[in-house]
Amino acid sequence: MVKHQLNLAKELHETLQADAENLLVQKFPERILHLNELLKMPEFEVASNVMKLECNKNSDFISGQTLIPSNKKIIEVMEIVKPNLKQLIDDAKALAMWVSLLIPKIEDGNNFGVSVQEETISAISDVEITTGKSLIQISHYNLFRAQLISKVCKYPLIEDYQYAVAELDERQCFFLSLAMHDARNSYSTMHELVIKNFDKIKKPRSSNNDCLY
Repeated sequence: MVKHQLNLAKELHETLQADAENLLVQKFPERILHLNELLKMPEFEVASNVMKLECNKNSDFISGQTLIPSNKKIIEVMEIVKPNLKQLIDDAKALAMWVSLLIPKIEDGNNFGVSVQEETISAISDVEITTGKSLIQISHYNLFRAQLISKVCKYPLIEDYQYAVAELDERQCFFLSLAMHDARNSYSTMHELVIKNFDKIKKPRSSNNDCLY
């Protein structure tokens, strides 16, 4: 029974390692290329077109219509960004797990390379946390916009509320673009970090120079 459980654990360990190495060698470059293609879209040009996504006209807010439309262009961009950020979080989790499984037991000795593994996990975890915060911020947009538009409907003669809606839309456009650029850069950084330190991460060994490159 114990031997069977050990075999299962070993198989799981090997499967996780194989999946993570495939992620690093094949999937990360594919993700980077995919994001590079998406970033060519005018919606993700931070300095120019991204600010040209207009909010709904003021007359829409006070026309008496039952349904006040959302900013469809921004919603479309959000539907592109969110799954890519979720994918980045999943990939970071998998990569961090792979490195964690490679950390030797303390009693095994010869652990100078462990510091490289730990610093790598920390860097990957930072990506996961930062990306998660971006995803949460993006998800709050609709609620904040609804609150502002409710003010516009309640106080149609206060023009500042209408400007606030437009500014919120502009900020969301800008943030979505930055989030996509950050996602691409995070993939590149994690890939380069692990590849440059691959030997120390895969097989930590005694070394007088156990810092990250």
